[in-house]
Amino acid sequence: MRADSRLPPYYQQVVVDTNVIISAVLAPRGIPALLLKRFLREGQLVFSAATFDELNTRLWRPKFDPYFTLEERQAFLHAMASSALWCEDIQAEGAWCRDPDDDKFIAVALAAQTTRLITGDADLLCLDPLDALRILTPRQAQDELALLSDCRSASADF
Repeated sequence: MRADSRLPPYYQQVVVDTNVIISAVLAPRGIPALLLKRFLREGQLVFSAATFDELNTRLWRPKFDPYFTLEERQAFLHAMASSALWCEDIQAEGAWCRDPDDDKFIAVALAAQTTRLITGDADLLCLDPLDALRILTPRQAQDELALLSDCRSASADF
């Protein structure tokens, strides 16, 4: 977590699903990209070995060859890994998600005690909220951050 962060405390360490990270890389001007850049600049992404392995595995698929060189993928994955907060993979006593493959994102969020998971996956979004964990789309996260920024600006005027 960076000391100069302007992110609210509950966004300073955040879990971002693989689908959002890949969307950010494919559309560098879209909402996922803007969020990812901000999280990397002002906060910290949280990964476990399982969640990072999913990102790593997906980015090396041949369908992404037209979009990224091998060197760009290596550099991107290295940057993600070196700036991340790493948590141990935990075994869940039960399943949270309709798709058991998505449970790893809930597990890492709970292990790191984060309160935000950003995803575009309906199987995760339908669980919001899960105790103190909010599971939001990139748009919902952007809207929440914009609202909080507006509130800070308004309170500074008084």
